[in-house]
Amino acid sequence: MAALREFSRRSYEDGCAAAHALDLIGERWALLVVRELLLGPRRFTDLKTTLPGISATVLTQRLSDLGGIGVLRREPLPAPAAGWMYALTPWGHDLEPVLMQLGRWGAQSPFKGPAPISLATLITAQRTMFSAGAAAGLDATMHLHIGQERFTARMVGGTFDLTPGLHGAPHVTLTGDVSTLGGVIFGGLPLETAESDGLLGVTGDRDLAARYVTLFPLPPTVAAP
Repeated sequence: MAALREFSRRSYEDGCAAAHALDLIGERWALLVVRELLLGPRRFTDLKTTLPGISATVLTQRLSDLGGIGVLRREPLPAPAAGWMYALTPWGHDLEPVLMQLGRWGAQSPFKGPAPISLATLITAQRTMFSAGAAAGLDATMHLHIGQERFTARMVGGTFDLTPGLHGAPHVTLTGDVSTLGGVIFGGLPLETAESDGLLGVTGDRDLAARYVTLFPLPPTVAAP
């Protein structure tokens, strides 16, 4: 109830459901905390690491706020570890398409400059920017080894599914860190250059790897005012 009173105090007092949504998740950092949790439960220290610009005090407040309205919940770490982790509720997971659409809108900004991205951003951006047209006729499975994390990308019939864990036999595996894979997929870094510089590993169908990184075209930038 304390969380509800706090949001009531900050309310726009506007009957529009979008305004009410901003009452709930419009505070600075709130949606970025949700973004990081889209990949699964995270500890406080994990969130602090992937959101380096947030203070511990603000992160504590956002976790409390989002828990108070039912967007996330606190769960005990699996035994034998002690402590807590944070996970999205089903209602919290419903924010994924909101974040994806915001990402597509923001990618068109003429004011966006270079900045580091997190693993959650890299994964969400691929889901957001996937082009069914670019993937026409493609039926393939790819594994992504990103640091200690593992993901499987499945392309079939113009659809794209990118999930945590390794599933099925891959046609190709890409191995690299977030910065390198982000640069190759979205930043114009040639795959061959990343590989020759020792930043990216390619195992399996090299033609498929080259095609994969073209499946996520960014929308055109709008003209600056």
